[in-house]
Order: sequence, then structure tokens, then C-alpha cells
Amino acid sequence: MSFLTPEKPPQVEEPAAEIASGARLVPRITIQAFCEHSQTAQLVESALHDRRMSKVALTTHNGGIEGAVETYKSNPTPNLIIVETTLTPDAIPESLARLAEVCDASTRVIVLGHVNDVLLYRELIRSGISEYVVLPATSAEIVTAITELYAAEGAAPIGRTVGFISAKGGAGSSTIAHNVSWAIATGLRQDCLIVDMDLAFGTAGLNFNQPPHGLADAVLANQKVDQTMLDRLMSKAANHINLLTAPATLDRTWDFEEREFEQVIEICQKSVPVIVLDIPHAWNAWTRQTLASIDDVVIVAEPDLANLRNAKNLADAIKTLRPTDNAPKLVINKQGVPRRPEIGAAEFASSVECSLIGQIGFDAALFGTAANNGQMIAEVSSGSKVIETFSAIGMQVTGRQVTHGASKGASLLKLPSLFRKRA
Repeated sequence: MSFLTPEKPPQVEEPAAEIASGARLVPRITIQAFCEHSQTAQLVESALHDRRMSKVALTTHNGGIEGAVETYKSNPTPNLIIVETTLTPDAIPESLARLAEVCDASTRVIVLGHVNDVLLYRELIRSGISEYVVLPATSAEIVTAITELYAAEGAAPIGRTVGFISAKGGAGSSTIAHNVSWAIATGLRQDCLIVDMDLAFGTAGLNFNQPPHGLADAVLANQKVDQTMLDRLMSKAANHINLLTAPATLDRTWDFEEREFEQVIEICQKSVPVIVLDIPHAWNAWTRQTLASIDDVVIVAEPDLANLRNAKNLADAIKTLRPTDNAPKLVINKQGVPRRPEIGAAEFASSVECSLIGQIGFDAALFGTAANNGQMIAEVSSGSKVIETFSAIGMQVTGRQVTHGASKGASLLKLPSLFRKRA
């Protein structure tokens, strides 16, 4: 019987479904773990591979609870302490009481134990422990326990980030991203922000007939950017659709550090439920970091050999960057180009090892007219069947077609007065 069953439902066995429901990034915190076994230290360290932990500073130490007590007698405590214990249920509360004597009021504690006992769990939660995890556990369970501590009830919602990237230049990821955003905004009636990250050649401004400004000003403002500034820089393209467009100029080189876009995206997440990132076909530090840190990635490819090779390379790299997160999804675009030999969609998806969520036929007249008019496909031809495909893709990337597991229990209790330094 699961230890947590009497208090809250067991964790869902499908981490992808859990993450798809809207995972939160753990804020910039410091975590120190005190482990009694090397395997436990390795387990905790492996949690850093999860993209939700990308901002966390984590160190591991030997010694369990007693090692933590000795350390914090002369050192300040971090935001979160993780301690492993092999003590009996009777001895654990007393040992933790000694740790409480040397902890700051704001410190949270997660205990990793080897005893599967619901009475012990209840006693530890009542005493102020933030969470008790029974070993053996997985790194995903460790990350979930940490994440839930910082996703407190009443916290500001964090918008879902979805990135579209082409497997090969010209494959059409920008067009797909913009039309899927339109489908989300009109079909689901959710506010959607399109961020055109191709600052030199981006087409979001053209496709929505909006002025070319926004994202560059926000990124170049560096630490000065805030919600007020972003609101001023956004262009309203339609009901529920806003844009941060690219300048599309070559008067300078658009070179950025790895995390240059991070602050802008985080601010957007605080106010918009869906953020669609139009990511250029490139491979550098910031595109790599962006792909590693967002909720979902959609690779758009044409059904030919060069696209197949690139899509496979992209998918493998993204899976390596996000080992516990959603695998990238695949959209095949421009099917049926006259006289062009093509790879079948099923064979393409199987080779790339990605879930195929959309197939879009080649229609030069329809897509060309929309592009030249600065309109979406639904505006040019409201009866086109491709609109259904855009809607289906929108449902997938917003998690509307994900089957969720058992509902979560009550949110974790905050650390009460037990873990305060006492005079």
C-alpha cells in the first residue's frame, strides 16, 4: 500500500501527462541535501536534469539529519533542506527537533525516509515538515515534491509556453505557429501571445499586418524590462491575440547570451495563459536553452530526406535536454507538392520517434494569398479543412487532449513555527 494513500492520491504514473497539465518552474532557490547513502545523493542530483529545476542551486552532503544539524550550528540555512534518514519512526521526530533548533523560520524541509508508515507521515506534517518521501523514489517524484512546495495555493498562474521550430529553413513553422495561435484564441477563447524570436527575418508582423517592433526593445532593455513595458510593446492583432514582433532589420547582428530571453518569457507567463514562441531555424546557445525550458516543442517538417535528418537530430537533442519532460511533437507540412517524391507521414514520424499531431497539404494559392494579405487562413477561407488541423494542433499543445490521472490532494502545508531558530 502506498504510504501517501490515506492523505492524498498516489502520484500519476505518467510524468508526461503531469507535466502537460501546466508544470511550474522552481524559482531561484538554494537547496542543500544531506544523504546517508551515495545512491540517494545521486538520485537528488539527477533531479537537476529536469528543466523545472533549471534555476536551482543544489549541493549534496553526507551525514543525514545529524550532518545537517552540525552544519547549521555555524552556517545559515538555505531555502530548502532535503535530509535522508534511516532512523526508526520513534527516533525520527526527536532527531528533526534538533534540526529545528538551528533552522531559520523560512526554511523548508523534505525528509527522505525508508519507513512506509502513514502515522509517521501525519506526525511529521503536523510538526512542520514540508514533505516526506518514501525511498526508493524516482527523480521525477523528488522534483514534483519540490515543485509543489513553490506552487502554493493562490500563487500567480504561469502561462503555458509552446515553441514551434522548423526542421529545415522554409518548412513553415512560423505559418503553423501563427495559425495555431489563431485557432487557440478563437476556438478556446484563451488569450495567446505570439513571440517572434527571429529578430532578423521574423514574419509575425507581416502575417498579422502589425508594425515590426516589440521583442527587440524588450530584450535590449535587459534588467529594466517589466510587465508595464511589455504591455506597451505588445501589438494587439485580434481578440485574444497579442504579438511581440521582430524588427526584421539587418542594421545590427542579433547575438544573444544563453538566457537572454528568459526574463521576458517569465514576465509574459505571469499575465498570458498561452505563449507561442516562433523560434528561428538555428542552433545556438539561446535557441537551445529556450527549447530546453519551455512546456512543449513542435517540430515542423516537410516530408523529404533533409527534413527527416534534421527533425531526427532536433528530436534527439531536445529529448536529451528534457529527459523527464514532454517529447517534441511533429507536424508534417506541405504534403503533396506536385511531382515531388515524398516520405510517408507515418514512416517519417516513426523514424523521428515523435508523436505526429498534424498533417497539412500543400496549397500555394491559399497560403500565398493569406501571407500577401497579412491574414490567417481562417480569414481567407473560413471553410478550409486545414483550419480543423490547426484547431487539433492547438488542442494538443494546450493539453486539452491529455488524459489526466487522479486529482491531487490538498496543497502542501507551509513550514510553521517549529523550524525557527530559537533563542
